[in-house]
Amino acid sequence: MNPQAKLIFISSLLLGTTITISSNHWIMAWTGLEINTLAILPLISKSHHPRAVEAATKYFLVQAAASALVLFSSMTNAWHTGQWDITQLTHPTSSLILTAAISIKLGLVPFHFWFPEVLQGSSLTTGLLLSTAMKFPPITLLYMTSSSLNPTLLTTLAVLSAALGGWMGLNQTQIRKIMAFSSISHLGWMAIIIIYNPKLTLLNFYLYTLMTAAVFLTFNSMKVLKLSTLMTAWTKAPSLSTTLLLALLSLAGLPPLTGFLPKWLIIQELTKQDMILAAVTMSLLSLLGLFFYLRLAYCATITLPPHTTNHMKQWHNNKPINPMIAILTTMSIMLLPMSPMMASAL
Repeated sequence: MNPQAKLIFISSLLLGTTITISSNHWIMAWTGLEINTLAILPLISKSHHPRAVEAATKYFLVQAAASALVLFSSMTNAWHTGQWDITQLTHPTSSLILTAAISIKLGLVPFHFWFPEVLQGSSLTTGLLLSTAMKFPPITLLYMTSSSLNPTLLTTLAVLSAALGGWMGLNQTQIRKIMAFSSISHLGWMAIIIIYNPKLTLLNFYLYTLMTAAVFLTFNSMKVLKLSTLMTAWTKAPSLSTTLLLALLSLAGLPPLTGFLPKWLIIQELTKQDMILAAVTMSLLSLLGLFFYLRLAYCATITLPPHTTNHMKQWHNNKPINPMIAILTTMSIMLLPMSPMMASAL
């Protein structure tokens, strides 16, 4: 892709995100979401592969439908209350429509169907943007309207997302699809707590972004797209494979790694809200995700490839590893000691 064109699209992504997260008026928030959608489409379809064009088309149709629902929700609220302010979404029907619209944009169950397919048709770097940067504006809108959302509906969506994200990821062999279902599962953890402690949702999102970026950039550096390729990648960069193991376990939420912090705080907050059943259910469902993270980690480092492999072994290369990977991996492994400070801030 032309560097100038790529610069324009990345700048548009930043502009759209900034407009949405800093706006008070629903029309401005909708404008930012539309700029974001139009900016990411060329990045998805830049390879001109039929799968990439299909992914871009699916993404456009789904996001256009979600944006129309956001507009419909805000107009319904303005019709009944005379308010276009985002924080004044008080009409119950508008809140339900907005929850559905944001769920479509985020990929929460039962509106998750588009996300794994779009991620599979994109490159790893574009997949990273779809999994992190493109989720920030919708999460911000949920954050600003959290006081008027329906707790039962969001809890149901969250539990279903955690269940289906873990369950559907079990039998996948494509790295990008596994990461897509991982994202759906993590979004369930964010959705269940946003009404009771919105700041905790943002903390969870930031740490999720950190860990996902480390894993995606590592896969991109190793040029890995499938589990079978991952099994032979240990010869190419052994140290990178070892840190990938720790980053994946952190993403799974195992102590004493960074990923344990948001799950710990969310379970603690759910217990304070007397939602013991929801906390136990989410904890048990996280075991499903742990299985496919462990399978990824096992393929990356613990197992040796079979002698009858169809893939050519990749030997050491002298290409320097991106320092950003080292920084992100270190942070995604070693931030748990900061938990007292973060807990006091919440």
